[in-house]
Amino acid sequence: MNIPEIFGCNVFNDVVMRSTLPKEVYKSLRKTIDNGERIDMSIADSVANAMKDWATSKGATHYTHWFQPLTNLTAEKHDSFIEPVGNDEVIMQLTGRSLIVGEPDASSFPSGGSRETFAARGYTAWDPTSPAFVKEGTLYIPTIFVSYTGETLDKKAPLLKSMTAIDRETKRILKLFGIECAKVNTTVGPEQEYFLVDKKLYEQRKDLILTGRTLFGAPSCKGQEMDDHYFGALKPRVAAFMRDLDETLWRFGVLSKSKHNEAAPAQHEIAPIFSTMNVAVDSNQLTMDVMKKVALRHDMVCLLHEKPFAGINGSGKHNNWSLSTTGLNLLDPGPHPESNALFMLVLACIIKAVDKYQGLLRACIASAGNDHRLGGGEAPPAILSVYLGDELGAIVDSIVMGKDYVPKRVIKGSIGVPESPIFPIDSTDRNRTSPFAFTGNKFEFRMLGSSASVADPNIVLNSIVAEAFSEAADKLEKADDFEKACKAYTEKLFKRHARIIFNYNGYGPEWEAEAEKRGLLNHKNTADAVAECFKKENVDVFVRQGVYTKNEAIARAKIQLENYVKTICIEAKTMIEMATKQIYPSVNKYVGDLCRNLQAKKALFSSLPTTNEEELIKNLAFANEEMMTVVKRLTDDLKDLPKDERESANRIAHVVCPDMRLVRALADKMEMLCSKEYWPFPTYSELLFSI
Repeated sequence: MNIPEIFGCNVFNDVVMRSTLPKEVYKSLRKTIDNGERIDMSIADSVANAMKDWATSKGATHYTHWFQPLTNLTAEKHDSFIEPVGNDEVIMQLTGRSLIVGEPDASSFPSGGSRETFAARGYTAWDPTSPAFVKEGTLYIPTIFVSYTGETLDKKAPLLKSMTAIDRETKRILKLFGIECAKVNTTVGPEQEYFLVDKKLYEQRKDLILTGRTLFGAPSCKGQEMDDHYFGALKPRVAAFMRDLDETLWRFGVLSKSKHNEAAPAQHEIAPIFSTMNVAVDSNQLTMDVMKKVALRHDMVCLLHEKPFAGINGSGKHNNWSLSTTGLNLLDPGPHPESNALFMLVLACIIKAVDKYQGLLRACIASAGNDHRLGGGEAPPAILSVYLGDELGAIVDSIVMGKDYVPKRVIKGSIGVPESPIFPIDSTDRNRTSPFAFTGNKFEFRMLGSSASVADPNIVLNSIVAEAFSEAADKLEKADDFEKACKAYTEKLFKRHARIIFNYNGYGPEWEAEAEKRGLLNHKNTADAVAECFKKENVDVFVRQGVYTKNEAIARAKIQLENYVKTICIEAKTMIEMATKQIYPSVNKYVGDLCRNLQAKKALFSSLPTTNEEELIKNLAFANEEMMTVVKRLTDDLKDLPKDERESANRIAHVVCPDMRLVRALADKMEMLCSKEYWPFPTYSELLFSI
C-alpha cells in the first residue's frame, strides 16, 4: 500500500481543487479558505459542478449537507444527484445553490427553547473551510445549521465565530509588537481514547446496547493492577482493527499518527497530528463514526462512553490547543521565555482567562458520562488549574514573589551505557493530573470526555482568550511607553491570577482543601457545573465576542442539562429493567436451587455441615430483596421530574444517581456470590479479556 498515494484520496482537497477548478475560481475559493474572505457566490456553480464530477468518479450517487446539531453527533440527509431532463432521462447534477444552501427539518433537533417545536424550517450553509469528502457512496459537504429565524442550532457556526474572534483579537496583540499577518489560526490535536469489546458479548448486555456503559458489574479478578496493558504489545484482533482504522482515516485525509494500548484492559488510544481547529473538529467527528463502523467489521464494538466499566480507568479526549500564524507559534516560549515579551503576555492572558472563566471551562466538558471520571484519580480533578512546569513555573513565581529569576542550567541526559545516545532533557516535565497543562508549545486541556464533540471546549477557549486579549489590547494600545506598560501589565496578570497555577499532584487529597482556600470552584457533577453557564458574566463574554447571543448561550446550557437528565433517565430505566427482569429472577432461581439442595442434604443426613450454604442463601436472599426495595424507590425518583431544567438536573444528580449507585452496589455484591451459570449476562472478566 502506497500511503502518500491513498492519503486524502476521498477528499475534495487542495490538490483536487487545483486540478479541477478554473484558475480564477480556485484563487477566489482559496482566499475564502485562507483569509476568511466572504465566498464569491458567482463561483458556486463552477465549484459545485467540479465537486459533483469528482464525487461521481469516486462512485458517489448522492450528496448530503453534513452538520453537527446539539447532540454531540452529526446529522445528514442524502439527496441523489439525478435530475430529470425529459423523455424518461436523467442527468447527474449539483447546482451552486444546492451546494451552498440546504433545508433540513429543524423541529426535531434540540434548540433549548429558542425554536418552537411546531416551527420546522431550518437551513444548512456550506462551510468551504472544511473539505468535502466521499463516504459510502455519498458526497459529504460540511455545513453550518441555523433556524429560519437565524438562531444557530449547531456547534459549527459558533466554532467559526469563536475562531474569528480570537483571530481578530490576537492580531491586535501582534500589531502592538509590530507584527502584521493575514490570519491567526487556532490549531487542535484531539487524542481519542476508546474501548473494544467482543460483539457477541456486547449483544448480551442491555446496558451496553442502550447506554454505552455497564450499569452493573463486579470487578474482574484482574484489572489494571499490573500496568501490563499500557503500551503493551497489540493483540492480533486489535492490531488488525487499528490497521484498518488507520487506512480508512488516511483515505479521508485524517492525520492519524499514533496508536497504542491504554492503561485499562481493552482500552486503546488514537492520536492525530495537529490541524486547523475547524478541520480538527470535523475530523474528530468523522473519526468517532469510522471507529464504530470499522470495529463492527472485526466483530467488535467500539465503546466511546467515558466510563464503560467501573473500577478501571475511563476514557477521555485530550484537547491540544495552540495559536499560530505564518512562521510563528504564539505559545512557543523560545530559548529564553523570561525575556520573550510577546510569549509572556500571551501566557498571562491565557492564565487570566482560565482563572476568570474556570466555571465555563468546567461546564463545557460536563456530561453524565464525564461525571464518573473527573476527580476519580484517573483523570484530572473537577477543579480547574494550570500547570506550567519547572521553567515557566519558576519564572512566574519570581514575578509573583518579586524575586530575580535564575535560569535552569540546560543538561543532557544519558542512561549511562556507552552505546546509548545522549538525549536532551526538556526544561519541563509533564503533569498527567493537571486539567490544563502547558506542554512545550501548546496547552493540553485534559478534562474532555471521550464521546464529546471537541467543538464546545474550543468555542469556550477561543472566546475567553479572545476576551483576555481584547482587554489587554484596550489597555496597551493607549500606552505611551509600550515596552514598560506591557511588562507591568503582564506582571499584574500573573500576580492577580496566580491562584489558578498549580504545578503539583492534582490527585493528592490535600489539593482539594488547598483549592478551596484559593477560592477555586469544585463542581462534582453536571447539574452543579452547568449552573455556571447561566451567570451574567459568563453569558456576556460570548455576547461581547460575537460567538453567541444571550438567548443562544442560555439555550445551550438548557440543552446540556436536558441531555444530562435524559441520559440518566435512560440509564435508570435500563437499570430498573435489568434488575427486575434479569438479576432478581436469576438470583431467586439460584437461591431456590440452593434451598432445595440444602433440604435434600438435611433429609438424607441431618448431621451434614451446612453453615456456609445457609449463610450464602441468607446473604443472597436479603440482598436481592433489598435491591428490589431500592429499585422501587428509584422508580418513584423518576416520577414527576420538575419541568425546569435546573431543578430537574439537581434532582437527578442528588436523588436519582445516589439510588442508582446503591442498586448497583447490591447487584454487584450478589454477582460475587452467585454461580456463573445463573448470572444473566457476561461479566467484566469476559468483556475485558475476551479479545
